Amino acid sequence: MIDSLIAEISSPEFVQLSLPPMVIGALAAMSCALPGNFLLLRRQSMLADAVSHVALPGIVAAFLLTGSMAGGTMMLGAGAAALVAAGMIEAVRRVGRLEPGAAMGVVFTAMFALGVLMLERTGASGVHLDVEHALYGNLESLIWFDATGWSSAADPRALAGLPAPLWRLAAALAAMAALTRLFWKELTISTFDPGHAQVIGVPVRALSLGLTGATAAAAVAAFDAVGSILVIAMFICPPAAARLCANTLSRQVWLSMLFAALSALVGYVLAGYGPLWLGARGSVSAAGMIAVVSGLILALACVAGPARRRAGGALGAEGR
Repeated sequence: MIDSLIAEISSPEFVQLSLPPMVIGALAAMSCALPGNFLLLRRQSMLADAVSHVALPGIVAAFLLTGSMAGGTMMLGAGAAALVAAGMIEAVRRVGRLEPGAAMGVVFTAMFALGVLMLERTGASGVHLDVEHALYGNLESLIWFDATGWSSAADPRALAGLPAPLWRLAAALAAMAALTRLFWKELTISTFDPGHAQVIGVPVRALSLGLTGATAAAAVAAFDAVGSILVIAMFICPPAAARLCANTLSRQVWLSMLFAALSALVGYVLAGYGPLWLGARGSVSAAGMIAVVSGLILALACVAGPARRRAGGALGAEGR
């Protein structure tokens, strides 16, 4: 099995058909895991679920208004939907006197259902944007047609033919990493002690809004390629697993990135080759298998994570 796997990796077909989806999956996973660490520690992981769902009606509306599926158009549509959802959540919370989690659950399920209805009742479902695409993405179809082998990685002409989501997600990951590095101190203080942060002049509310915006940006950048299921899993599972294996924030962040990339790579391989190794035909959903692997990593961390006993408490002094 190992020999056949090495031969497969060395083949031009692997570079053309499997390498781009694996890289795109890893970039999407890491882009979501990075802000997911702070959502987890702030007990706002549900926000990632909400943003991932409310993006759908915004994306469909943007297409219907412009007729374009360009990344910028989709981003604006999803961003507008996120703003509408935020207003609706606040209105439901105040008028219905519901706690924030319940209000969020009501709004994001309603808006996702609205997006599904818009897909079914308009022409959007005929342009590579349908319910299955929204849930599972189109990771397997992101093929590098210009590749002729590993040597194509050094060929500018071949690199120009890489799938567009790869460049978009690389930019999203770079932006998430730059923002995290730039506001590391402020994010750390406001996450662990928002009262003290406000006293010393840290713009806690602005940082919270910025984190929400970063969450929406990461979700929208990954939505088209990997779908909402994988986006939600990557916001939550890698940071949660890392939280159970580290007692400082810096280690947690690095571990979450490692777990996210590992989930994407192992999940894609198992989706494509796992059934064949077991004697079955065909393959399974790559996005679904990646989410399953990330869940298994979290399960292992729950059982054997060295910091699992401290999961309910604060991080170590170094992390602060």
